[in-house]
Amino acid sequence: MGMRIDWVPASAASLVAGVTALGLGATLMPAGDSPADSLHMIEQEDFRWLAVSVLFFVAAVGMTLGLPAVLTLTPNRGSTLGLLGVAVFLIGCLGTAGYAMLLAFFRALALSDAVRAEALDDVVADPGLSGYLFAWVAAFYVGELLLALALLRARTTPRWIPMLLVAHVATLPLGALIPFLGASWTIVLLAVGFAGIAISANNRQNVIGTTGLLVSARSRS
Repeated sequence: MGMRIDWVPASAASLVAGVTALGLGATLMPAGDSPADSLHMIEQEDFRWLAVSVLFFVAAVGMTLGLPAVLTLTPNRGSTLGLLGVAVFLIGCLGTAGYAMLLAFFRALALSDAVRAEALDDVVADPGLSGYLFAWVAAFYVGELLLALALLRARTTPRWIPMLLVAHVATLPLGALIPFLGASWTIVLLAVGFAGIAISANNRQNVIGTTGLLVSARSRS
């Protein structure tokens, strides 16, 4: 009889690592008023820019590997909504990996003097690039909202966990009206919310495993 591999704790730990890396990357991300400012920041803070791109890539991998743990929290009620949320959020995770590579590529161009500050405005305004960035952000936030709604319906986590995700999504439109809500610190809402999801998934798996052992012991007695 083969040994059963318990993958939920590993997936939950990966989810925590991913959102933690995302939070650190968002916090360290240099903020400039214009693309030209970003170019100057790369020249002055080369290592910091590289660290952000690495953190975003680690975040994308960690969150992707952590999504199976999220699905364990929507076994019956909210299963369809949870599966849809995971699928959409996965697109956001893949977009995060692409954005990380874009940051690394932009850094390489800046350090090799292959890009001019005057041309950056035209590059940023390119419809293809703008469309990619919009699709990435939209998938990330829509997927997060769908997951929150699925968890509220499933009732397998404390209510404050999905509400933190809803609050984080709400900071996106409100950030345009209230700049303070668009600050990088709001990523803490996402990080704490997904950490709560990981803990809930791990605890639920432990309860299921313990119940299974008790049932097996009773059937043998």
